[in-house]
Amino acid sequence: MRRFFSFFYFLTVCSLVSVHTLQAQGVKSKVQTAFETFSKNPSLKNGMASLTVINSKTGEVVFDSNNQIGMPTASTLKVITSITALDLLGADFTFQTDLSYTGTIDSLGTLNGNIIIEGKGDPTLGSDRYPETKPEVLLAKWKDAIVKAGIKQINGKLIADDKLFNGYDVPGTWMWTDIGNYYGAGVSALNWKENKQGVNFTVSRPGQPAKLNPVKTPPFYTLINEVKTGSNGSGDNVYAFSAPYSTEVYLRGTYGADLKKTIEISVPDPALDLAYSLAETLSQDSILISDTVITAKRLLNMDSLSLMDGNRNLLLSVKSPRLGEIVHWFNQKSINLYGESLLKIIGGISAMDFNTESAASLVSKYWQNKLAIDPSAINTFDGSGLSPQNRVTTLAMGKIMQYAKERPWYDEFLKSLPNINNTSMKSGTIGGVLGYTGYQKASDGQEYTFALLVNNYQGPAGQMRQRMFKLLDVLK
Repeated sequence: MRRFFSFFYFLTVCSLVSVHTLQAQGVKSKVQTAFETFSKNPSLKNGMASLTVINSKTGEVVFDSNNQIGMPTASTLKVITSITALDLLGADFTFQTDLSYTGTIDSLGTLNGNIIIEGKGDPTLGSDRYPETKPEVLLAKWKDAIVKAGIKQINGKLIADDKLFNGYDVPGTWMWTDIGNYYGAGVSALNWKENKQGVNFTVSRPGQPAKLNPVKTPPFYTLINEVKTGSNGSGDNVYAFSAPYSTEVYLRGTYGADLKKTIEISVPDPALDLAYSLAETLSQDSILISDTVITAKRLLNMDSLSLMDGNRNLLLSVKSPRLGEIVHWFNQKSINLYGESLLKIIGGISAMDFNTESAASLVSKYWQNKLAIDPSAINTFDGSGLSPQNRVTTLAMGKIMQYAKERPWYDEFLKSLPNINNTSMKSGTIGGVLGYTGYQKASDGQEYTFALLVNNYQGPAGQMRQRMFKLLDVLK
């Protein structure tokens, strides 16, 4: 009887293995046929497509093509930054921002010293995406902490301490046409309102100037409007041109005559913007600052950083949302700032190096150590994918996505991925580049991890997306 059951068990295992093998062969054949059709489209005559498909349950590579060739990633790079941060820091990691004072408070409530807001890289500070990070909520908390300390007047400075990241930084490989706009906002140790500002226009006849509506800006930069009214249906073609610490921001391009949209631009010094916001909030309660509002970076440039010396007396620490919640909006809304802040923190925690490109190299080394991925397979220059110089293989991306499935924070990461074409996947788009990476559960119960990148395609992006969706549909 025992021999009978052993033989029966052997047959069952063999049967299951055979079924699995046939399923794998069937999927590979279907994907291969679909990929060949996809690749032969005239839109890729001078371009390239790379695809890696992994069996999510076994880790077996089901299909691959060009999967060892580094491809531009666009925003699909965000999944690698997300997974690295979650794995290194944990989903419960939070950023902290400290409000302190130096000096002494006399019997009349005069602070003979400075108020200091010390940033440590929180990208959500002042963001409207979370109830606890809204600017009015934080400003009220900081003001209350100052009032409760008995401070009625500040005989000193209000200093935004942004020195951890050496002031306001933009990755050196980003394009000039991007960095003045909200999606090209740089990163500071003291970010504020996602380092952006909204502007609106009143249109006239097509070809004529579009009037900039009154907008409140901090006193350290001015807006110069050169925008013209575009024709009906022409949409948003407005671009802002500025750099970190610019004193003038140029608005150029066209704003459609029938468009009703707030245009978001990047702020040249978000830490100083925050300092002015707090100073204004304090002045509403007649708490005045006798000296100046300034940042640590500007003090450093003036060789006056010593003005921040002295024991700091903590008034209040505020914490960011959990990293798991930050990653949610990072991937859902593709917020580049979040990626750059996370990348710098990865570098700082790994090697006390907050330089963007150094931190990107550390990410590559991290996955070399974790999954034996060759460093040349992850050759990146930022954390968000905005750099056109980023190169990653679909095999490396697929392996990292597959690794995430076994981690305790996977469910939270999965929820961060947008639902596109009825698939949980992150998209990426920059000039001539489209990409998707994610997870697909097939109708037969099989699950797949995939990464698909296309470079130098020709024709409308919308048509290429539909062809990519059709290719990925064979996994359903």
